[in-house]
Amino acid sequence: MELTVSFFDDDDEPTRVSPRPRRAARPRQPAQPQAAAGQPLDRQTVRTRQVAGLAVGILLLIAIVFGVNGCINGRNDRKLKDYNRDVAAIASDSETQVAGKFFSQLTSGSLTGEELQLQVNQYRQAAELDAKRARSLSAPDAMHGAQQALLLTMNLRTQAFTTIAERLQTAQGRGQQADRAIKQIAGQMRLLLASDVVYEQRTIPLIKQALDEAGIGGQTVQTSKALPANKWLAPDSVAAALGGGGVSTTPKTNPAGRHGHGLTSTTIGTTALSSGGSVNKVTRVIPLPVTVKFQNQGESDETNVTVTATFTPSGGKAIKAERKVPVTKLGAETAVTVSLPGTPSAGTAGELVVTVGGVPGEKTLDNNTATYTLLLAQ
Repeated sequence: MELTVSFFDDDDEPTRVSPRPRRAARPRQPAQPQAAAGQPLDRQTVRTRQVAGLAVGILLLIAIVFGVNGCINGRNDRKLKDYNRDVAAIASDSETQVAGKFFSQLTSGSLTGEELQLQVNQYRQAAELDAKRARSLSAPDAMHGAQQALLLTMNLRTQAFTTIAERLQTAQGRGQQADRAIKQIAGQMRLLLASDVVYEQRTIPLIKQALDEAGIGGQTVQTSKALPANKWLAPDSVAAALGGGGVSTTPKTNPAGRHGHGLTSTTIGTTALSSGGSVNKVTRVIPLPVTVKFQNQGESDETNVTVTATFTPSGGKAIKAERKVPVTKLGAETAVTVSLPGTPSAGTAGELVVTVGGVPGEKTLDNNTATYTLLLAQ
């Protein structure tokens, strides 16, 4: 038997199916903005929206920058205003509560000796406190110049009141030491004048300049004056106020010539008194300040002139006070305030007698005395 071998009888491996090669994936296209109807927006519209978004961002950035600058400027403005307000408080206190009260005390003559010394020491302490407050201020950079001028002003005033307090008791005495102390006190009045000049010519203009440069309007810069009148620069005025025996110059004397004074006017507060039976209505205060003006009508300077004021209420006890004027100049007018303590209640009427004491060699005394009818009002 013939064996037939078939080609197909061989063990063939199973047919393998080769996987179909994959196509490379197409890159995804960015989604196109769709219009309201589902269609992609055109390129011009996209750019317009991008520009609009950028503009909004820029505007927002500008708003933030301006907001920050506004906050910074507002804070700086507040600092300048606060500094001006703090300076005003110090300057006002220095004028009214220190210098003002000091010179009011000198003019009234209501205190002498140890009482006046104690009061002036309090004014000195108040001046030192004002200077300390000035040093503690936090001045903005724009106010640096004003701050330096303010410190100089307060230091000058402190120095002046310190020396015045130290020399006061000696100035109320007699002799050459009193004369020297009076001159030293008058010298301190020049320091007070210098402080006024510094404050007026430097502090005030520099504060105004800083406020103007910052565009800050509606602000008031406080004035401050320590010396009320230039007469206090003269040792004679200081001596007359203190009632001491010191004399700034040697009196001119003419023993053989005419001597004496003449009373020229009397005022209480702002009321000029009239004699001859007229009723003078004056405001009742304690003490009652009687200001007497009189003129040296002789041919010599006079020393140690006594001025007396006596008020006798109807049915009451007389109230008397006097002041001594160290020197009166030939031909010059002198004003002195005599303070009457413990005046009666409001509504009281009575007579006020004012007398300028006679001096050696004075022959005519008729014009040295005046009598006034007073009604004390509330």
